[in-house]
Amino acid sequence: MKKLWGGRFTKTAEEWIDSFGASISFDQELVMEDIEGSLAHVQMLGSCGILTKEEESVIKEGLSSLKVKAEKGELPFSVDYEDIHLNLEKLLIDEIGPVGGKLHTARSRNDQVATDMHLYLRHQVEEIIVTIEEFQKTLIDVAEKHVETIVPGYTHLQRAQPISLGHHFMAYFWMLERDKERFTDSLKRINLSPLGAGALAGTTFPIDRHMTAELLGFEGIYENSLDAVSDRDFIAEFLNHSSILMMHLSRFSEEIILWSSQEYRFIELDDTFSTGSSIMPQKKNPDMAELIRGKTGRVYGNAIGLMTLLKGLPLAYNKDMQEDKEGMFDTVITVKGSLKIFNGMIATMKVNSSVMKEAVYQDFSNATELADYLAAKGIPFREAHEIVGKLVLSCIQQGCYLLDLPLETLKDASSLIEEDIYDALKPEEAVRRRNSAGGTGFKQVSSAIEKARALLSLDK
Repeated sequence: MKKLWGGRFTKTAEEWIDSFGASISFDQELVMEDIEGSLAHVQMLGSCGILTKEEESVIKEGLSSLKVKAEKGELPFSVDYEDIHLNLEKLLIDEIGPVGGKLHTARSRNDQVATDMHLYLRHQVEEIIVTIEEFQKTLIDVAEKHVETIVPGYTHLQRAQPISLGHHFMAYFWMLERDKERFTDSLKRINLSPLGAGALAGTTFPIDRHMTAELLGFEGIYENSLDAVSDRDFIAEFLNHSSILMMHLSRFSEEIILWSSQEYRFIELDDTFSTGSSIMPQKKNPDMAELIRGKTGRVYGNAIGLMTLLKGLPLAYNKDMQEDKEGMFDTVITVKGSLKIFNGMIATMKVNSSVMKEAVYQDFSNATELADYLAAKGIPFREAHEIVGKLVLSCIQQGCYLLDLPLETLKDASSLIEEDIYDALKPEEAVRRRNSAGGTGFKQVSSAIEKARALLSLDK
């Protein structure tokens, strides 16, 4: 099979070598972006007088025909033509004749593939931002239902202080907000056009790079042709932002997995997001949460893989860069899928509020309330901490909790303790009183939810 670039060669590679070097098996994902870029390029060539109006029209019609076939999944791709660019060029020539070969005037596959990936990633990042917002709305809805649901808060996976369940869910809202901000900011760097940079040095043809950038909806062009064809920072940035997002989802997954266990019983996942065991009939496994936790590793791998790929590359384009796409495609699929799964998982889960309430009444997570109570009466906090610590130890030895202690015992520890301590030690009161900005107090949580709703409205 004669290669479209084969004029300088006297030998052809064996089939297995061609297969090893080809990328059409995965870069056909860029078919619509490649056609979109080509339509802009040929319009510019016609406008600049590099092609005749008739040639421009014929090539546009051919590309439009290929686009219709691509949308129907009817384009036959072949490993003989290596990549999406040469496959489409061959298909275009078959469609309209030799004039199709003029499409590649003033263009290289180097700036062509970079353009494709900028177009692809812009579209995907915009979709990811929308998907994040959909999940954020679900978190707000669930948080609003559970502003006054009390759950143990943990540090070191040890009971720490009682908190509002709504407050806990809203922590993930704000993590996702930062993720969304990172993706949004990255669009400034994704939305640049490398088209017209040629192989590495520009072109002698009188092209108009700003025209193609405008036609493709880019905000500007790369100012340096070497940088334009060798830059993959925008993909590395996307992969790293995706890694942070997946880290957040993985942390949430870990909590969902723990909370749905028999030891916690805080929540029950809907059957849709659970699976059973092939041997143990009683099992209901949180497999979707476990999968998201596991898929986080592959997203990390894609990010590290690209950084490792790029670290030793001299300017400008190198064949190594063919390996920049599969990790990007895989990460897009993983991130979008994980967000959608999590959205459904949280929206449909059952919250066992009574189990959560029982938990906060059978622990020492109200110990800080007693220390604060004493500190408010003038005892230095470190001294108050010591007093309460000894009371906790005494309770452990007796097999009871602070609320179970008689007032006389509490007064023996400190004469400043009065009858009102029993109200202060109630988990509901402990949560309600933590009304500092950003705290778990019911008013603060409701305020945060209101602020979050307004923020999502402003993003529209």
